[in-house]
Amino acid sequence: NMECLDTTVFYSKAENYWREVAPTVDGMLGGYGKISNIDIDGSKNFLQKFLGQGEGKTGNGCALDCGAGIGRITKRLLLPLFNTVDLVDVTQEFLDQAKVYLGDESKRVENYFCLGLQDFIPQDGRYDVIWIQWVIGHLTDDHLVEFLRRCRGGLRPEGLIVIKDNVAYEGVIPDDVDSSVCRELALVKSLVTRAGLTIVCEEQQMNFPDEIYQVHQLALR
Repeated sequence: NMECLDTTVFYSKAENYWREVAPTVDGMLGGYGKISNIDIDGSKNFLQKFLGQGEGKTGNGCALDCGAGIGRITKRLLLPLFNTVDLVDVTQEFLDQAKVYLGDESKRVENYFCLGLQDFIPQDGRYDVIWIQWVIGHLTDDHLVEFLRRCRGGLRPEGLIVIKDNVAYEGVIPDDVDSSVCRELALVKSLVTRAGLTIVCEEQQMNFPDEIYQVHQLALR
C-alpha cells in the first residue's frame, strides 16, 4: 500500500539510484538495451494512429519526453515525428549526456528540465504529445494523479498523453532497488480516471522477453 510510504525517502532513494546508473541506452533500460528497437517500433506504430492533418488528428509541433534519461525515446521516436521536443528528467548527468547522444538533432530540443515529475509543471497548451514511459512507478498515486492533471493542461488542441509502462498481474509490487512500484492495470486506469482523463486507445506491447513485466501503452486525453 503506497499510502504508508515515506514519500521523501521514496523519492530520494530513487534519485540516488539513478545517479549511479551509466548514462547509456543499456543503463536506461536496466540491462535490456537489446529491446530498444522492438520498443521504439511498437511506440511508433501506436503513436502514428493519432498523428496527421485534419479533424481530430494530433499535431506534430512539440512533444515532451517524461523521465527522458539520455533521450533514447526522444532520439528514435519523438525527434523523427515532431518539430521540437522538451526533455524532463531528475538526473542532470543524463540530460548532459542527452546533448551528446542526440548529436546534431539536439538543436531541435528546446528545453532540458532537471526535475522529478512530482515537481514538474508543463507549460499550458504547449505540447501535442506528452510521452510518459517507464517512469510512473516513481510517483506516488496522488502525485501521479496531480501530474497527469497538469499534463492535461499542457496539451494543445487534440493533444495526447501516452503512458507506456510495466503492469503487474495483480496489486502493487514494490521495487526496493530503484525505489519504484509496478501497479496492476486496473489501478493505473483508476488513477487516469481520477485525473479527469479518458483512455482513447490501449495496447499491449508485444515481443518483449517473457521474464519482464507485461508492458501496456495507453493513449489519453
